Amino acid sequence: MQEETDYKRLFAEARKHLSLEWNYGKLTAVEKLAVLLSGIAFVAVLTVIGALMVFLVSSLLVGLLAKALGSLLGAQLVVLGLLGCVMAVVFAMRKTLIVDPIARYVTRLFLTPDDDGQQQS
Repeated sequence: MQEETDYKRLFAEARKHLSLEWNYGKLTAVEKLAVLLSGIAFVAVLTVIGALMVFLVSSLLVGLLAKALGSLLGAQLVVLGLLGCVMAVVFAMRKTLIVDPIARYVTRLFLTPDDDGQQQS
């Protein structure tokens, strides 16, 4: 009789432990998802601000070049060429500038927890 009670208690403890581990896993997943989504939102805001800055600087350059060259179309073509060169460089270095930082961020977020479950810096 005592042995049966011990097995029931052991089974109840194991069930409680599994339930706690499952809840901890869900909490960890939600925490990491929140960090990932906040990183995405931060990059989105930086992208919008960067696009606005490129637009304003391009407009300024077009205005200055239009005065210097005497042609608005010529100034727009020069600025378009400069932006095209910048985009070509970014496209050529996309792995270094875009893919690798994203891969490092996601890898560090999901694959390197320390002993107490917190993210390493």
